Amino acid sequence: MGMQESTARRLIDPLGRTIDYVRLSVTDKCNLRCTYCMPENNRDFERRERYLTFAEIERVIRAFSELGVRRVRITGGEPLVRAGIPDLASRLAALPGVDDLSLSTNAVLLANQAEALHGAGIGRLNISLDTLRRDRFRQITGNDDLGRVLDGLQVASRTGFEPIKINMLALRGQNDDEFIDMAEFCIEHGFSLRFIETMPMGTAGRAATDHYLPLSDVKAELASRFDLVPSVMSGGGPARYFRIDGSRTNIGFITPISRHFCDTCNRVRLSVDGTLHLCLGQAHSVPLRPLLRAGIDDEELQNVIVEALKLKPARHEFGEKPEQIVRFMSVTGG
Repeated sequence: MGMQESTARRLIDPLGRTIDYVRLSVTDKCNLRCTYCMPENNRDFERRERYLTFAEIERVIRAFSELGVRRVRITGGEPLVRAGIPDLASRLAALPGVDDLSLSTNAVLLANQAEALHGAGIGRLNISLDTLRRDRFRQITGNDDLGRVLDGLQVASRTGFEPIKINMLALRGQNDDEFIDMAEFCIEHGFSLRFIETMPMGTAGRAATDHYLPLSDVKAELASRFDLVPSVMSGGGPARYFRIDGSRTNIGFITPISRHFCDTCNRVRLSVDGTLHLCLGQAHSVPLRPLLRAGIDDEELQNVIVEALKLKPARHEFGEKPEQIVRFMSVTGG
């Protein structure tokens, strides 16, 4: 039996964590300029010829799927600013072993693409939305696109994505009086809601640190209004969930700072330029694009990925060394 047939190899890192989830950034560009993600004057985008092509992405994700990866999330930047994402999605969904294909988006461009994306095999959506107030949306994102986001959500809901999760960054002094409102909005529309603590990454992240709010505060406020019943949701992420009793809305809490979840980390990130990042909060990475363009074969590509896992660190150090990561969230894919 050759090596290929015997590869019931799994991606297991030095700490015994099984990696079954790839977050795939298809662009570092975005049509919003959220203050905590990308500095206002940033124009330092990757050149298009350094983007992985769809064929190269498909090769890398196939290698991952043959090593046991089951979940792939398409992200960015804002993935829908790159042309042809439904085509890429259908190619990835067709790979044997990929049984959970999802998309993170700000939903500005979602209304026109929802049907094609769903038809291509994307089942679940995560939608970033930090406020339901038009003036605040403009203040946080730099754009007056809240109406388009809400339209995108309605179209996506009718199209049949399940679940649709709203991701709300908890920002002290910016949206900390809207948590109940957002929960009620999600109950009304059958969405789930996830609160995320800000992470100090690079210059934009340090600005976000000023608005840091531990999610224990958010949970206490929600618990004063709703009955929260411990729950679970499908997906590869680290949220701890509670269902709002009497509704089908789950509330999730993602706490990279106050209660990190590194010991159960099951994911790696592939950035738009083909760099494999082993941790969002550390600098460990392996560039795959030069290898792909130098003609690496499939077996060697798998070997490189297996070797790369040895670099996966035990945990991030956002709290202790926020300055050590200088890339923007938009580059690594969140």
